[in-house]
Amino acid sequence: MSYFSRAFLAAAGERAVKTFAQTLAALLAANGSGVLDVDWLGGLSVAASAAVVSLLTSVASGGVGEPGPSLTSEGLAANRASRNRSRQVAVRT
Repeated sequence: MSYFSRAFLAAAGERAVKTFAQTLAALLAANGSGVLDVDWLGGLSVAASAAVVSLLTSVASGGVGEPGPSLTSEGLAANRASRNRSRQVAVRT
């Protein structure tokens, strides 16, 4: 799988977005203050840094193991299986 293939970029982008959201949520929870009292610029900066690290990790692990931005092949296969199950449930209802 090429670093610039659609599948690789989609998987790496998904990981980066999830990492951004998880980091921001953890910072908000750890801060313990209200939404209006949060240092948003600092939180967004840390979350963006985590997303960049996630992308760099995806690129670094792209040439190791199975094709894709992960060190295991489970991620892409699990996502495909989950989407297929969702489609089957949607067709039945």
